[in-house]
Amino acid sequence: MSECATKSIARRRQVIDTFKQELIRRLNLPYLPEDLHEDVALLGSGLGLDSLDALEIVLCVETCFKIKIPDNSISVLRSINTVVDFVIEQQDLNGGRP
Repeated sequence: MSECATKSIARRRQVIDTFKQELIRRLNLPYLPEDLHEDVALLGSGLGLDSLDALEIVLCVETCFKIKIPDNSISVLRSINTVVDFVIEQQDLNGGRP
């Protein structure tokens, strides 16, 4: 595996870990980070989170990663993976800055 791929995987793992830990802490979820699969639905039937929780997730992302989620971008909150994809994409657009 190339050094670039290894760095990319490590970066993604860091964003996932940070997001999971903050999500659990902020929403007082009864899970450990390793209990949360990256593809589980955040809202509705997955984790059973509601619209107030969605607002807290947006605040979590904006605070932890210094990224603004546009108001019309509810699809970003589909799963942990979609949030992480969005965070990494926005960091790349901002020159790799968190």
